[in-house]
Amino acid sequence: MRSPTGRPELELWGGVECTVNRVGDRWFSQLDRMPGLLCREHLHRLADLGITTLRFPVLWERVMPDGETPDWSWSDERLEIVRELGITPIVGLVHHGSGPRHTSLVDPAFPDKLAAYAAQVAARYPWVRHYTPINEPLTTARFSGLYGFWYPHARDEPTFRTALLNQCRATVLAMRAIEQVVPDAQLVQTDDLGKTWSTPLLAYQATFNNHLRWLAWDLLCGRVDPAHPLWWWLTVRCRASEDELHWHTEHRRPPDLIGINYYITSERFIDERLERYPPHLHGGNGRHRYADIEAVRVLDPPSPGLQPLLEETWARYGIPLAVTEAHIDATREDQMRWVAEIWQAAQRARATGADVRAVTAWGLLGVYDWNCLVTQDCGYYESGAFDMRGGTLRPTAVAALLRQLARGEPEPAHPALAGNGWWRRPGRLLGTSAREGRTEQSAVRRPGPPILITGGRGTLGQAFARVCAERDLHCVLLERSELDIADPEAIERVLDRYQPWAIINAAGYVRVDDAERDEERCFRENTFGPERLAVACARHRCRLLTFSSDLVFDGRKRAPYVESDSPAPLNVYGRSKADAERRVLDRYPEALVVRTSAFFGPWDVHNFVHKALQALSSGALLEAASDVTVSPTYVPDLVNVCLNLLIDGEGGLCHLTNGEPVTWAELARRAARRARVDASRLVQRPGRALRMPARRPPYSALANTRTYSMPPLDDALGRYTQLTAAQWTLPREASG
Repeated sequence: MRSPTGRPELELWGGVECTVNRVGDRWFSQLDRMPGLLCREHLHRLADLGITTLRFPVLWERVMPDGETPDWSWSDERLEIVRELGITPIVGLVHHGSGPRHTSLVDPAFPDKLAAYAAQVAARYPWVRHYTPINEPLTTARFSGLYGFWYPHARDEPTFRTALLNQCRATVLAMRAIEQVVPDAQLVQTDDLGKTWSTPLLAYQATFNNHLRWLAWDLLCGRVDPAHPLWWWLTVRCRASEDELHWHTEHRRPPDLIGINYYITSERFIDERLERYPPHLHGGNGRHRYADIEAVRVLDPPSPGLQPLLEETWARYGIPLAVTEAHIDATREDQMRWVAEIWQAAQRARATGADVRAVTAWGLLGVYDWNCLVTQDCGYYESGAFDMRGGTLRPTAVAALLRQLARGEPEPAHPALAGNGWWRRPGRLLGTSAREGRTEQSAVRRPGPPILITGGRGTLGQAFARVCAERDLHCVLLERSELDIADPEAIERVLDRYQPWAIINAAGYVRVDDAERDEERCFRENTFGPERLAVACARHRCRLLTFSSDLVFDGRKRAPYVESDSPAPLNVYGRSKADAERRVLDRYPEALVVRTSAFFGPWDVHNFVHKALQALSSGALLEAASDVTVSPTYVPDLVNVCLNLLIDGEGGLCHLTNGEPVTWAELARRAARRARVDASRLVQRPGRALRMPARRPPYSALANTRTYSMPPLDDALGRYTQLTAAQWTLPREASG
């Protein structure tokens, strides 16, 4: 497809996170974290997004981990499917790695060894034309040679120089070897590109950093000569010989396309006023001490973003460009807002004359442990266009957005896009703004339909309103006086007035014991109200989220209940919820019905964990059931995951809790341990001894069989007690 200027339209490319990096003597492989990655089903799903080009890993460390006989089976199978689908692969050989065991970034033979491997890859796949021999050589050299994160864990300039020059030389030699087989092979050279901002005092360091960001591309283009602004630093501080540097001017191999990887952390701010920032951000250069912070956390207004960086790169090199990684770890709407912002920046840069060919949606199938720069096995997963947790491939709202962009739709339609990403909201700023006298100027919200939240006086309704405000999701919180959910006419009036895109039903009758003598009201609020909302939402094509309970089960299973287990409630409240589930999904199968249980959270005092800690910290006795097992649920986690699922358009029945089955007594004990509160006055009782009017199931823990997950219970309790620590005073456990 071509634009009115005659140039091809901006394309959508894709990529999967495929890093294989070394930490000590251990290799961390993203591909091994996701077995079956890029199988036939995955590749067909990616093709359905409209992707024309795929960054595809044929990684040296995986094919030849010991430097001996290669195993091509994984790439043979998948590259053939890519070829069948008509997708152009950009084959990567090293992705933040050090190579197999017999080499490393500081091995003098690294370039020749990689070139030999590249020759084998080209001979194996002679139809492949596009290559990235080494992804982000400058970034990898910094992380391995200056910051000590990855092997060889150095923090000195000479090691950085060796790692960078080795990688750039390896890239040149690898392309020579490939071109022996594929004469018209194309080099797609990627690296992270940002910009450093600073206070006036540190302008000299910012200038240096802004020269350094180009260094890998400058080396490949043969630009690093005695006139280069980093020549002195390279030859004196980094101890590079002139011969090493002249090799690159004599063997220049400019990229055929420059790939720019741009993240929210790519632009930095350095500030000598250390008192403004936490100690873990402090560093220096030997001349000044300063903090190094993401610029988005300081600049007010925020930086102009990607567009000027694309224009600057085009003006510097005159080589076609692509954004080769676009991804953010954020809530779902912010993931979408980031992709949309990157796409729009690329379009604007094209309009000014920059030859920007594509935007690459990165981490399409999710990424692991980049929150710790893949230096630890944390198990932290960020979803992308798809969520792979649970072993299936679930499309998120990002996938729908990418499809729209690939089709050339001018204005993606999801109402969640109407707000501002966190990087443009006032709450992003860290401490005092670094630009004195400037006032926060976040982007203005575009008008859009709201989310309606019922149950405005309740814990859950209030929590949803709070989190929607934090996430800049337009919502309207309605109390019962404004909407009686059991009144069809009232529902119609509210829908006509607000024209919402979604309704979150957080209203309902919650007094489990009182329901035994107030059955009529319980069913009105918990069963007929949600059913009437479902009827109205189905007619108006409005998304609906409503809640059910673990009390729909009788506890005989003695193992966590899953979504397919049949309800068998023991009390009136449970029957009202079980009937509601059936009626809502009969009336509106696309509705999302969430079963959950045992709420606790920092925003209300009407929950078991709060009451338990309050009692124990004041020295009172606390009685708790030792034989009733539940799955506790941290309200902020529940609300955030529910909003993500609502934005994704998910429907049907699902279980959402913080996972681990515990008794009420064990929950109190673990919360006390986290809060460092003395639990010696906790008294464990059989559930029947607590004399509650409504029968409870002895076991009602919930497990999720869908690809939704929430953080583990201990993690949630840790965050809860950290937020509420000031409330739990004496007596405390003795420390040490």
